[in-house]
Parts: sequence; C-alpha cells; structure tokens
Amino acid sequence: MSSRERILGRVRRALADVPADDPPYERAVPRDYLRAHGERTVEQTVELLAENLADYRAIVHRTDDEELPDVIMRLLAMRGSDQVLVPPWLPPDWMSSADATRVHDRAVSTPHELDKVGSVVTGCAVAIAETGTIVLDGSPDQGRRRITLIPDHHICVVRVPDQVVSSVPQALQRLDPTRPLTWISGPSATSDIELDRVEGVHGPRTLEVVLVH
Repeated sequence: MSSRERILGRVRRALADVPADDPPYERAVPRDYLRAHGERTVEQTVELLAENLADYRAIVHRTDDEELPDVIMRLLAMRGSDQVLVPPWLPPDWMSSADATRVHDRAVSTPHELDKVGSVVTGCAVAIAETGTIVLDGSPDQGRRRITLIPDHHICVVRVPDQVVSSVPQALQRLDPTRPLTWISGPSATSDIELDRVEGVHGPRTLEVVLVH
C-alpha cells in the first residue's frame, strides 16, 4: 500500500460518519470577523499605508500622474542604475524621462542576466494599509514574479486611492487566488538567532513605493 493510499484511507474513515446533508465547509465555518479595524477616511487609510510601509523600511514617495516620470527618473539616477527591468505592459509614459536602458521581461532571460540589471519598475495589484503590504499578481504592468525578486532595487507604483484598501480581507476580495500572488512587506530581509537583520536575502535590498494621486 502506498503512502497516498494510506492517507486517502484515513480521510475516508474520518468522513464515514459525516451525514450526507452536512453543510459544506464554506457555509459551516462562520466568517463574521472584522473586515477592517476601525473606521477611516480615504486620506487616513493612505496615511496608514505610508506609515506602515516606512515602518517596514520601504522608502515612500508621493506624486501625481504628471510628475511620475520625473520621480522615476530621479530614483533611477540616484540609484545609479543604467539598466532597468520593465514588464511588458508598463505604461510607457512612466519611463518617458528615464535615461536608463530598458530591459524587457522575457521568458528566455536567465537569473544571471537579470541579476545584472540594477532596478525594476512595476505597478501593483493592491496595497494594504493595516499591514503595509504591496501585492503583485503577475498582471502585464507587473510581469513575472522573478523580475521583482532578482534585481536589488524595486520601484513600485501604487495608484491612490484606487489600489489602496484597509485590510487583508478587503484585499483578498480583489485578488484572484489562481494568479501568482507576491506579498511584499518592505525590502527582503531575514535575521539570525541573534536577531541581526540582513536585507536583500530573498529579493530586493531596497523597495521604493511611489504613491500616485
């Protein structure tokens, strides 16, 4: 008997006395938890997002549509990135002022090639104020997951207030669970048993979030 057969056998025995009319799991489990903690205005929600992003050591910038290309240009110049990785459908005006060479997200690119690129610019799917989390879902303005994990510098553009929600439950309502979701709370970091923090372990060492009103 294989391990698979043993596991399925245990499941069948556990379910043997379950009535046929037993309600399905989705209805049997009460979901009356809070959708958000406290009432906030749109402005307060955005401020909470910015505060929690900064608390996670992300660098937060604020701008509008007109100034966004110049902000991205300055961030790339300050970083010294002469190459920038871009998803296939990043709005072209975002990069209209940048001097860096665009490197397009391609399936044939190897991790070694992507590691040579200094920065990546993407949009996002949603931003969660209560946790300071940015969620990517692989949409055309975000590209494949790996392009946001290999370069050392990630510039992520968040549209305010359309892409900002208060809580994780509110974010889940907007997200498709079948898509490749990447949840980002600040730059990649880990710590050892002595709690010495090391950044840039599993992804970018620097995360810059541009809130575009």
